[in-house]
Amino acid sequence: MKPFLLRVLLLAFSILGISLLHYFTPLHLHYLHDIFQRFYYLPVILSSLWFGFRGGLACALAVSVVYAPHILFQWGEGFALGMEKYLEIVMYNVVGGITGLLAQREQSRSRELQRTAEGLEESYRNLRENSERLIAIEEQLRRSERLSTLGEMAAVLAHEIRNPLGSIRGTAEILRDDYRPGDSKYEFIEIQIKETERLNRVVEDFLRLARPQAVVPYPCSLRDELEMILILAAKNANDCKVHLSMHPQLKSLDIIGDGEKLRQAFLNIVINAIQATPVGGSVTISASLSDSTCVIRFKDTGPGIPPEIRERIFEPFFTTKRDGTGLGLAITKKIIEAHGGTLEAESEVGTGTTIVVRLPAS
Repeated sequence: MKPFLLRVLLLAFSILGISLLHYFTPLHLHYLHDIFQRFYYLPVILSSLWFGFRGGLACALAVSVVYAPHILFQWGEGFALGMEKYLEIVMYNVVGGITGLLAQREQSRSRELQRTAEGLEESYRNLRENSERLIAIEEQLRRSERLSTLGEMAAVLAHEIRNPLGSIRGTAEILRDDYRPGDSKYEFIEIQIKETERLNRVVEDFLRLARPQAVVPYPCSLRDELEMILILAAKNANDCKVHLSMHPQLKSLDIIGDGEKLRQAFLNIVINAIQATPVGGSVTISASLSDSTCVIRFKDTGPGIPPEIRERIFEPFFTTKRDGTGLGLAITKKIIEAHGGTLEAESEVGTGTTIVVRLPAS
């Protein structure tokens, strides 16, 4: 039952009940009649509070209508006594009108305050959204500034480091020929060559991150690229004693993109997942088609990523590895975005991490 109808019925029953008390109470019990006639103020005041000026006045008129016959037929004798009762009727209407008017003003004020509160809440929401947008723009500007600085650094590194590195490696390879495997100096030279290769890879990562990712789009099979990733990462998985698999086995799933660059991005993700997974764990690759979007998931059973650093793993130079550069996932993100896709991490501490790549399907 609606609140309005319920209130009207409550008022009607209360007026009817008070009137019955009047009519069925003997006239010589004056004090009871005096009490009952005061009871009429209760529905009048309630109606004023619930329905405002019109409601209070309407209820007062209803009370007057049901109370007037009692005055005329039961208290008809005695003009002075009748006048007192009629004045009571006048008071019903005065109380109903004044109380209703005050209640209506209070209701109007409450509605106005509510509208003001809603307006303030809306303003706060808009302010918060604008603040978040400004923070995002500021972050983008900072990232652009960092990438601009990185581009200058990459140009210097390419010129000042790569050429000497080539000379150092060439010289080390020449010196290695003078020693046999197993000789201590041979091992030292091997270490030198590997370290120069590692430093050269760091420089290459700088260059990849600083340069715009030029994508040469052509039809390529996502299944073939992911199967190639399984082959390329198999040795790393075996060395770390991690089970690497693709489930379920994909059917033909074609996209338009640069297969070589996507392969590099996928390989970065898989290598990171293998390195984050403890011995005996697993890394699973899956892919599906959803609303013209290819969704590729790389799930590991590692320790997971704490929420406070989850959004930072794709930032340049951010790393939790002791010997990491923090460029692998940053480069991966840049490649995926150059293909019109998105990259995100889903993770809970203790349950592993899933890197989700979304690419437009052909």
